[in-house]
Amino acid sequence: MQILRCPAQLQLLEETLRKSLPTTLPVLGTVMTVARGNPAAHEVLVDSWPHFSVVLTRLRPEEHKDPKDYYTNQLSVFYRDEGALRALLGGTGTVSRARAFQILGMQEGLDEAVREVAGARGLQVE
Repeated sequence: MQILRCPAQLQLLEETLRKSLPTTLPVLGTVMTVARGNPAAHEVLVDSWPHFSVVLTRLRPEEHKDPKDYYTNQLSVFYRDEGALRALLGGTGTVSRARAFQILGMQEGLDEAVREVAGARGLQVE
């Protein structure tokens, strides 16, 4: 995953996400916040740039205070390809399994993908 920090990249991503409202709403707000100074210490990650399949937003890892606080450890996701989402959840260090977290998204298939990947790893989903 690639962290977007460049204001031009964030602006282009924001414009792209606006075209797919309302499904992009969970990530769009964070993208806008990061592009405008990032007072909440979040980061925006994409699987590739500029042709992305997954956008993930999260609190910067160094800002995590309590590994059991799933409200603080909140992730937002928008994906164009469910296979890319499953690869993100199952195979990378982008989503830490060392702490409780919640994933926000508005797309059909998100719940099933999370449950399937978690079940394959022997993790509990609430």
